[in-house]
Amino acid sequence: MLELRYIGHSAVYLSDGTTRVVIDPFITGNPKATVSAEELEADLILVTHAHGDHWGDAALLAKKGGLVVSTAEIAAYAQRHGAQAQSMNIGGTYRFDGGWLKWTPAWHSSSFPDGTYGGMPMGVVLEFGGKRVYHAGDTALFSDMRLIGEMGLDLALLPIGDNWTMGPDDALKALELLRPKEVMPIHYNTFPPIAQDGAAFVARAGLLGVGGVALEPGESRRL
Repeated sequence: MLELRYIGHSAVYLSDGTTRVVIDPFITGNPKATVSAEELEADLILVTHAHGDHWGDAALLAKKGGLVVSTAEIAAYAQRHGAQAQSMNIGGTYRFDGGWLKWTPAWHSSSFPDGTYGGMPMGVVLEFGGKRVYHAGDTALFSDMRLIGEMGLDLALLPIGDNWTMGPDDALKALELLRPKEVMPIHYNTFPPIAQDGAAFVARAGLLGVGGVALEPGESRRL
């Protein structure tokens, strides 16, 4: 069984009761976050790309004992800031206690707030707690999502905010390629340019035969 907690924006926390994983831990400065970075601990900190609203509190969480897992560039940046990190890249697989993760492509950009290049942006598929979850990161729609879908996804976490990522219409096309059992929208309603109706998106996904839920920041569910 897998517990998923939505922190807000693209940040999610996953746990199988033993291993704790946080993805894109934008907490400090996140107007939607209902938890502080000081309250959160994770064994693995996955960063899909270097933008400040995804890198977020990765270094702080790592200094409390977590391992940053990301691109070679992000891992090197984390190490320069006193964090333990695992250097990886698109297509690579990392095995951890209770599961594995594999990085996938994403169409976006990636640089830290100070201008340091963060490598290629990525999405990630996790096999964890008996479930297979795809976190798309920040991305546009791309046709190779069909290959990601062939991995057999229980849940897809897809950005719907538009402006900086794909919007709801393209995210629905992504569902046709990915064919997950369920979908959960992310990367929306944090700032005015990405205001969207998550519940309406989930309802439209249902017409495609894909169930789902639009969690509010701070809400959890079991998969």
